[in-house]
Amino acid sequence: MNGRRDSAGSSQSVEDFLKAVYNLQVENDRVSTNALAEALHISAPAVTDMAQRLVDEGTVDYLKYRGVRLTELGERAALRMLRRHRLIETYLVRDLGYQLHEIHDEAEALEHSVSDRFVETIARKLGDPRYDPHGDPIPNLEGVMQERKLQPLCKVDLHAPARIRRFVMEDPAMLRNTQERGLMMGATLEVIERDPFEGPLKVRLGAENTQTIGYKMASSILVEYIGEL
Repeated sequence: MNGRRDSAGSSQSVEDFLKAVYNLQVENDRVSTNALAEALHISAPAVTDMAQRLVDEGTVDYLKYRGVRLTELGERAALRMLRRHRLIETYLVRDLGYQLHEIHDEAEALEHSVSDRFVETIARKLGDPRYDPHGDPIPNLEGVMQERKLQPLCKVDLHAPARIRRFVMEDPAMLRNTQERGLMMGATLEVIERDPFEGPLKVRLGAENTQTIGYKMASSILVEYIGEL
């Protein structure tokens, strides 16, 4: 998937499929075949074929016209892949000097090829981190993640000091742009102006850095109020 050479029945395709269902299930109990086709860059009939196969393996529940949801077995498999992906991303940034916008595709390739021993060695070396460089929670070995109460930047109160805690974006160009403008993990800021009707925001990051940010980017940057830390 995503242009890689694996066939629709390979273990890599299965792992990508389960992970995609898990990510899309966050907002919906069932995930449509069209949503999965878009996320995985494959056709809707290929999604249906994979879903029907995975029903037989016990990892998904598929209903025609109603979509796909993970079974308990499928959720465990998806969380295992999320753990691998997010630990590898953390390792790439902390120990190998990668930038935030460079790590997603690298981790996508590595997560299918390295051993469990390698992944857990990374976890120990990094001190079992709870969050990856994007601020996404890392599942522990039992599949439990520590979530935080965060707000999208586009909705925070005016003049309320906040700290960036998560980037809900994978587009390398957008991630690079955030970093170049000082919108980095852990940065403190406040929204000083907001245009109505999903217009841009003006954000102050320190005394000498004021940025105008589009609504789409602001909705993909999650923050927590400093008073809540």
